[in-house]
Formats: sequence, structure tokens, C-alpha cells
Amino acid sequence: MARRLIAVVAALALSLPLNLTLGVDTAFAAARIKDVASLQSGRDNQLIGYGLVVGLQGTGDSLRSSPFTEQSLRAMLQNLGISTQGGESRSKNIAAVLVTANLPPFASPGSRIDVTVGSLGDSTSLRGGTLVMTSLSGADGQIYAVAQGSVVVTGFSAEGDAATLQQGITTAGRVPNGAIIERELPAKFKDGVNLVLQLRNPDFSTAVGMAAAINRYGRGQFGGQIAEARDSQTVVIDKPKMADLARLMADVENLVIETDVPARVVVNERTGTIVIGQDVQISPVAVSFGTLTVQVTETPTVVQPEPFSRGETAVEPNTRIDATEAGGKVAILNGSNLRTLVSGLNSIGVKPDGIISILQGIKSAGALQAELVLQ
Repeated sequence: MARRLIAVVAALALSLPLNLTLGVDTAFAAARIKDVASLQSGRDNQLIGYGLVVGLQGTGDSLRSSPFTEQSLRAMLQNLGISTQGGESRSKNIAAVLVTANLPPFASPGSRIDVTVGSLGDSTSLRGGTLVMTSLSGADGQIYAVAQGSVVVTGFSAEGDAATLQQGITTAGRVPNGAIIERELPAKFKDGVNLVLQLRNPDFSTAVGMAAAINRYGRGQFGGQIAEARDSQTVVIDKPKMADLARLMADVENLVIETDVPARVVVNERTGTIVIGQDVQISPVAVSFGTLTVQVTETPTVVQPEPFSRGETAVEPNTRIDATEAGGKVAILNGSNLRTLVSGLNSIGVKPDGIISILQGIKSAGALQAELVLQ
């Protein structure tokens, strides 16, 4: 059991050792538009399908426990002109899988994409298997791609009579370039009358700055403003009459802008990782630091009866409890940057888990002027 406290009068800004990630020295960071925003019409579309993996060495579904696998096998053989009337298959070399993929924007028929497969039944491994022809559909029910190919599994497992070793996942894998696109998306890039850019990290300051940078470019190339920030995430660019959308997008996405993010502290209590943003500040606050350790020691004693007393051997409990308190140090920090705070915390030996407790306490006291994100 431990009690952690600290005394701090400081302002928070940036950087901790080991498990704390440093930020940059400036409040704004320069970045290209293509790195902070994406084209609304250029988003991915998710595809899904149901298929079979064959060629497994006895690691497939047991057909009695997974009846849908047997039904799929019979349907596939019937489509191939093979009669399956009568008899029951006991093969364990086949497995039912769910196939997923992301259809990239502006994908054209004939191009290939990667697919991911995952077992649906009680198969123990997909290693060495081959995915047979599987249609992949979008949310609208239309088939956009067909997948087939050898499944690549990174995990492995080994089993003996008395021990089992497994590393990674053996019931999921990938088929690199395993799907061929058969249908293109209905929307055409050059049919649009404007470009809609969406910030990956919504922020009004960044959106306004992006629109200003695009308008500077527009005044130089087209003699007028062409961009408007609609909200914290969306910037709309109107297409000039004589402009080519592809050329316009190529020029705009390489413009350099200054990005800004809200003050935020991200804490992962499982790994002890702390990430503190540049603009994080704390109001004056005073706390103390110390640790309390309680140690419980059990030393039971065996008591023997007297000779010829017809008594019974008994165990007499003996418990010793020691409580020690260490620390109690107080750090008074003056300054407005996080490096000053960190050097003070390190000088009194505060570990990452102690810093997490400190940050949570400061936030509860209302002195942390930032968003605290716990993961």
C-alpha cells in the first residue's frame, strides 16, 4: 500500500524522462496540409465477405461443431458441379472465415488491395491455407471486389503431450494483394464543384489558418479568395472556373501551415506513459510527497504436546506488522516551463506512477488548465 503526495508551486509545460513524451518548443508547429487534413470525397470504404479457407493440415473447423462450414462446403461443391448427396464429410482441412478489406478512394477496376481473414468456427490455425474465391460487398450490398489467395499467418503454435507453446494469433491472417477490384465507386473526383478538406484533429485555429494559407495561394494564382473555414473540422475550397481540380488539390495539399492543438495531458495507467502537450499550464498549488509501506510477516509456530499427554500437535499463528514511512520531501518550483517542473520531480525521485497520481490530484483540485485523458 502506498500514499503518494508532493508539494509543487509551478506552471506545467513540457517533457518527462523515460515514459513521458516531449513536445516541441513552439506553440505552433509547421506541417503540410496533406499531413493534417484529408479530402472528404477521398475516404476509404469498408468491404466485408464470407469465405472458406482450404488446404489446412487438420487444423480446420470440426464440421459437427461448425455446421455452417459444412453447409458452405456443400454449396461450393454443388456450384462446381460435384454432387454431395448422401454421406457426411469429416474433413478438418477447411475453415469458415470472415474477410474484410478497405477500398481506397478513387480505386479503379483491376487494381489490387490487401484483405484480412479471421476464423469463424473452431479452427485452431489458418497457417498454410488458401482463401477460395470470396466476393466482398460494401454497405450498399453491391460487390466491389473478389478475394482469393494464400493466407499469411504471423503467429505459430506448437503442442505436445504435456505442454503447449503459442505466439501471436494463428486464427487470423492476411492475403497481400489478394482482392481484385471489380467495381469502381460511383462518384467521380472531377465531377465536383469544390474540395472539402477535413482536419484529422479538429481545431478552429488550425482551420482558420489553413483557410488563410489557401486564400493567399488563391489570390496569387486566381486573383481572389477560394477557401472558407466552415467549422473546426471543415475547410471548403471553391473551384475557380478555369482551374483543374487535380492540379488545384496537388498545389493546395503541399501548402505549409501552422497547426495548433488544445492543451491536453494523456495518461496510460497500464504502461505508465504520460504525454504532456506544449500549452499545458497549472495554477499555483501546494502538495506534499511521501510514501507509507506496510509489511506483514507470518511466522507460525508448531506446538507439540507433552509426552504421554495424549494431546494433539497444533499450529500457533504469529503475525508481525511493520509500518515504515519514507520521503516527506517538498519541492518548491518556480518557472513556467515543464522542464523546470520535471527537474524538481526527478530530484525527489518521483516515478511515472507517482507523476500520474500527482496530475490526477492537480486536476481534481482544479489547478490543471488542460484536458486530462485517461487511457
